[in-house]
This record gives sequence, C-alpha cells and structure tokens, in this order.
Amino acid sequence: MLYEVCAYLKNWFDRDMPKYFGSIAISGGALSGFEDKLQKGQYFRIVGSVFNDGVYRYPACDLTDEVFENGAVWAMAIPKGFLSLISDIEAWQTAYGAVDSEAMSPFSSESFGGYSYSKSTGGSSGGSAVSSPNAWQSAFASRLAHWRKI
Repeated sequence: MLYEVCAYLKNWFDRDMPKYFGSIAISGGALSGFEDKLQKGQYFRIVGSVFNDGVYRYPACDLTDEVFENGAVWAMAIPKGFLSLISDIEAWQTAYGAVDSEAMSPFSSESFGGYSYSKSTGGSSGGSAVSSPNAWQSAFASRLAHWRKI
C-alpha cells in the first residue's frame, strides 16, 4: 500500500535524500552494498529492476535475487504522520475495500424486498459515495491532499 499511495501522490519523500544509480545487486534476498548508505528501519525505493521495483524497509530480506544495470536505489525520509495515514488506509481497505462490500457497490441506493438503503453523496454531511477500485482515494482525499506533489 505504501508504494501505491506514494505513486498516487507522486511523492516519494526523497527530497534532500541520496539516490544511488548504476549496477544494483540483490543477493540472498537482500540489497548488497548499502550497509553504510541506508539506516536500519529506513524506507527506500528500488527503480529499474525486473523483479523488485517498489518500496521496502531496510534491511529488506525478501527480495528476489538479481543484478540489474542502470538501476537506482532512492533513500526515503517518510514522516510518521504519513505512515499513520498508510495504516489507516490499510485498515479501511481491509474493512471496506473488498469487492462485495457495500462501499464498493456501484449503486448509491437500492431497494428490494422491503429493504432499501442510500449511501451519502457528499455535500454538507462530509460523506461520499465510493465505488471505484481505488475507493481509498475518495475516502481519504482530504488527508492525502497534504502530501500530494504536483
């Protein structure tokens, strides 16, 4: 989810952080040669890999072994507040992001067999009807706006 949200926001939290370019080796499931470049617990992004493009926490031990040229490793400085937002989005996805959940229904209201419901459509109540595969974007729009880069 961290990678997906960073990509959506176009914010990799890499400003003023080092980026390492060139030949990148992953051996034994771990990034090789970065012991003195990344701190334990620091997030980093791999770019240009066939198997491992994404965001990880150092030291990542579950990577797929490979050596790739013209790759990059970007050190990231992700604020705690953003990580808290990611946790909230993940919890929301677990509760409401399933294909069969009411939040993912393409209908804003239904009526059948004496039962009916209507989802909020925004307005003064502050709610919103969400029905897209990326409903978390709508559900967390106001909190995501703070982190968005243009």
